[in-house]
Amino acid sequence: MEMALRQPYYDSILLIERLHRHFLEVLKVELDRLGMQDINNVQSLILYNIGDDELTVGELTARGYYLGSNVSYNVKKMHENGYLTQERSPHDRRSVRVRLSDKGLLLRDRISELFARQVDALDRNGLAAGELANANDTMRKLERFWTSSLSYGAYVAPGTQ
Repeated sequence: MEMALRQPYYDSILLIERLHRHFLEVLKVELDRLGMQDINNVQSLILYNIGDDELTVGELTARGYYLGSNVSYNVKKMHENGYLTQERSPHDRRSVRVRLSDKGLLLRDRISELFARQVDALDRNGLAAGELANANDTMRKLERFWTSSLSYGAYVAPGTQ
């Protein structure tokens, strides 16, 4: 069974990474189309994921699975460029909460419009909701597998069999 899974598993790893890069490129093209040069594709995705919430950088990192130092840097840049507002927590002065500014809300709405156009295009191009649901189920299983591998050592490391 191991040999039968090896190549599809490796192909999945490569495909997930490639799909993520392609999606970020789609966001970059949309930002260019909108003439927005003061925010990059990764920052716009972080901004979209903040949505209507008010979060700390730690909460944002946990929610989006971004690397911590990158989130701090990107939040700083988005604040400097007017996409986010920041406010120190009254309960813990070390903690800063961020939320979208009016400029950030406008960009979030534009990204939502992009996603709506893409959903229409997916439907017209014959990609059914069930197919996406099945793909998502598979990716969630991989996520649980990798999470448990990190958390509980669920896989057998080489040389420990």
